[in-house]
Amino acid sequence: MINTSQKVARILLELSAISLNLKKPYRYVSGMFSPVYTDCRVLMAYPDKRKLIRDLYINAVKKSGIAFDVVAGTATAGIPHAAWIADKLNLPMVYVRDKAKDHGKENMMEGIIKKGQKAVVIEDLVSTGESAINSVNAIRAAGGQVSAVFSIITYGLAAADKNLAENDLKLVSLTDFNQVVAEAQIINQITKEEVSAILDWAKNPQAWGKNLGLE
Repeated sequence: MINTSQKVARILLELSAISLNLKKPYRYVSGMFSPVYTDCRVLMAYPDKRKLIRDLYINAVKKSGIAFDVVAGTATAGIPHAAWIADKLNLPMVYVRDKAKDHGKENMMEGIIKKGQKAVVIEDLVSTGESAINSVNAIRAAGGQVSAVFSIITYGLAAADKNLAENDLKLVSLTDFNQVVAEAQIINQITKEEVSAILDWAKNPQAWGKNLGLE
């Protein structure tokens, strides 16, 4: 019987919510090259799969033992998952923009969180952890308390570990990059020979493309 991490990795790969390509790496907005591209928004198109992910999120939060009053989503990909979780648990929800509006009340956070309320932050992907921390800071500024971030997948980058630790945050992810790569080999999306080169990216993302002569 496969565990949660394997199950989620397989879903992401089969729905092309995560893609691995060593022959034609992806160029990020930063200009950096990577063998992995993730878009968990794809899950919105598959009701059965998104419900399964929702329930796995809920199981992970309950298993963590962290008490919370509000479900918070990161903009934009974390918002639908936070909404589905909040609806299932009948809890309030907020979401945090990547930057404050430049009109109206210039809100950074949408929804209501009362001083002292505890929130869990729902993220889809954790790379450096910066978008999750952006949400956490907005919630804390509004008087809320946050001690953990929950994600579908983490790349397991050292930068994320450092950033989250500096902000006193625990990360709980349903699956991770290593698991995805392992599952991709099992279902023949990548070859055994490609595994090592793909995994090397997470060890040093900035140098990976240069080492391959791509930059």
